[in-house]
Amino acid sequence: MTAVIIGIAIGLVLGLTGAGGSLFAVPLIILFLGLPVQEAMGLSLAVVAASSLFGVSQRLKSNLILYTPGLILALSGALLAPVGNWLATFSDANTLIIGFTALTVIIAIKMWRQASAHPEEAAIVRAGQEETEESTELFCKLGHKGKFELKPRCVAGLLIGGSVIGFLSGLLGVGGGFLIVPLLMFLSQVNIKNAVSTSLLIIAIVSLSGFISYYVFSDNFQWMLLGKIVSGGMLGMYLGTKISVYIAGGRLQKIFAVAIVMFSTITLVNQY
Repeated sequence: MTAVIIGIAIGLVLGLTGAGGSLFAVPLIILFLGLPVQEAMGLSLAVVAASSLFGVSQRLKSNLILYTPGLILALSGALLAPVGNWLATFSDANTLIIGFTALTVIIAIKMWRQASAHPEEAAIVRAGQEETEESTELFCKLGHKGKFELKPRCVAGLLIGGSVIGFLSGLLGVGGGFLIVPLLMFLSQVNIKNAVSTSLLIIAIVSLSGFISYYVFSDNFQWMLLGKIVSGGMLGMYLGTKISVYIAGGRLQKIFAVAIVMFSTITLVNQY
């Protein structure tokens, strides 16, 4: 039952934010299931991938998923995820959890600042217009129909961003949504709704690649345990996507930022 509840929590976070499911998944699996760090990171990738795929299926008719930039980010990330996972096999548990906690704190601070400075970003409709003062500084511009203009600078930004996300995914067992959402919003004028929906597609592909590479290096994988967490993740994702429209983005980001720091810090303390 504990495994199912953990899955629900992971899926709920993904459904509400489109990011950060793995930032909860790794600490929860370590704290409540007592698994080693490397195994928790492998399970995290599998659960996040499955939950994200379910989230994508729920949003196929919404027209919010940006497939072209999403696939470029996802495929470049999928290529680097096994590299990060390979490197993780040479790292001890303490080093990995310290790196995971440090990354969590950095992301939480960024999320808090963004929520304070731009709380309206979670409520606006996609900005396909060209009226913003900063549009000339963006890597990827949107055309009149709101589609990406894939010029060399834009593609380069997507490839580099995807590679970094994929490497961290494989190394620390994270889906990368916490980087994908701000990256998409940094590169172009897309709003939070498009970025969140697109991030689910990217997370699914990158996490799946990371999990496959983890499974290849794993000696004894617990499929039954994974099934329980995944089933909970599906339910959590469904609930999250249903209630996300009623929760203010800025407030949600701040709550999430505090929670991930709290859980990752507790996990780090328990390692020593």
